[in-house]
Amino acid sequence: MKSRITAGIAGALLIAGLGISPVSPAATATAATAPYCGITWGSLADSVAAYSSATITNVRTGRHTCYDRMVIDLKGKVKGYDVRYVNAVFTEGQGKHVPLAGAADLRIIVKAPAYTSSGTPTYNPANRTNAKNVSGYTTFRQVAYLGSLEGQTSFGLGVRARLPFRTFVLTAADGRTSRLVIDVAHRW
Repeated sequence: MKSRITAGIAGALLIAGLGISPVSPAATATAATAPYCGITWGSLADSVAAYSSATITNVRTGRHTCYDRMVIDLKGKVKGYDVRYVNAVFTEGQGKHVPLAGAADLRIIVKAPAYTSSGTPTYNPANRTNAKNVSGYTTFRQVAYLGSLEGQTSFGLGVRARLPFRTFVLTAADGRTSRLVIDVAHRW
């Protein structure tokens, strides 16, 4: 009897020493179904219909722990956009197919021009098919500038797979500038 008690105590001490604790099945199920990094986004289209007289001035990208981010800077307020997964992306006006790297294509339409009222470009990257260098990003594979015509500007974002994304607008307190932010999660 003494040897069984000693073996039981030794086993409990070994488990405690390894940092192992008994886990209830409910706790395991909760952990398995918890969203990755707290991400609860989906992959359905996100759209706001209004047009704006704001003009696009820049595009930036960044890498984060749980997602990659694309930011479109505007002079003025962003009022409308359409962000969705599509089978292919095409240039504004000409309708030429632009193949994107990655397994999924995210089309981003900002309902604002990338030119002034006199037609002077306010955003015109040197390389339209690779508007930003995203090599080494976890999710992004390519950023393409598809053009600006009749008050709207389009971008193609090649991503690793059809992953959850979110879209939101940040406006400066004075209303003179705003940003359209697109985050794409690293995984589901």
